Amino acid sequence: MKVSALFDPEPRTWGLRGDPYLWQDLRAHLAGRDIPASAGELTDLPHEAFRELVGTDLASDPATSVHRDQYAHGGMSSGMISLDTWRQRLMPMLAERATTRLSGQP
Repeated sequence: MKVSALFDPEPRTWGLRGDPYLWQDLRAHLAGRDIPASAGELTDLPHEAFRELVGTDLASDPATSVHRDQYAHGGMSSGMISLDTWRQRLMPMLAERATTRLSGQP
């Protein structure tokens, strides 16, 4: 199974307009990666990909949001990534899905 499977289904709500585009980009970025055996490694992969794609470390950057042109597709907060949403909701969601996959639950 591929790491990109953790990204389905998409969340129903987002923080800012750039978040769904980043979610799709992360899914594509991790599409070729097999799910590793270790929960820690599996949880680290989305964080590493986030750092590569956004250029920001969620753990050390105190900002609440950042703007990235590649995620700008129109609207007032176009291109804005809500770091708080990724820290508080989206990354924990991916970690929970990772734990569920590794434990063999559907």
